Amino acid sequence: MASSTSSNPLPSGTSVFTTVPDLFFIPEFIFGGLVWTLVASTKVLNANPQGWVMFVSVFCFIFTTLWFLIFISGANKSSIWPTLDVVYHSLAAFFYLSAAVVQAYVTISLKSLTSTFFKEYQLDIAAVVMCYVVTLLYALHAIFSTMRWKNSS
Repeated sequence: MASSTSSNPLPSGTSVFTTVPDLFFIPEFIFGGLVWTLVASTKVLNANPQGWVMFVSVFCFIFTTLWFLIFISGANKSSIWPTLDVVYHSLAAFFYLSAAVVQAYVTISLKSLTSTFFKEYQLDIAAVVMCYVVTLLYALHAIFSTMRWKNSS
């Protein structure tokens, strides 16, 4: 058992719930799902780039779910998985950062229409905040995954 742990530092099974950075999976699900829900519930005007925000939130939600299931099932025992973990979470952090900037731009541009679309404006503000929270979560996950990857090699 100790030899498999030394060759691959990634947890599997229920130990996913007790290790950093894997503790970030659950908040990534929750806040990523909130971004998806908030953006989906707003009124999308013409020439609105929120499609990118929706793509990022759905893409990351689905892939984080798959990633989580791979970790829980223990199928992450190959030596390539620590590298893939760093790459995925870095890419997700970058995607969410770009989505947060787009969402902030859309929200600022709707400020002049707050009398007409006040509820949508509030939803957009919440979506911006959640985008930045999810960006932080994925960035922390990527940083701690990088530290784990470096320590394992």
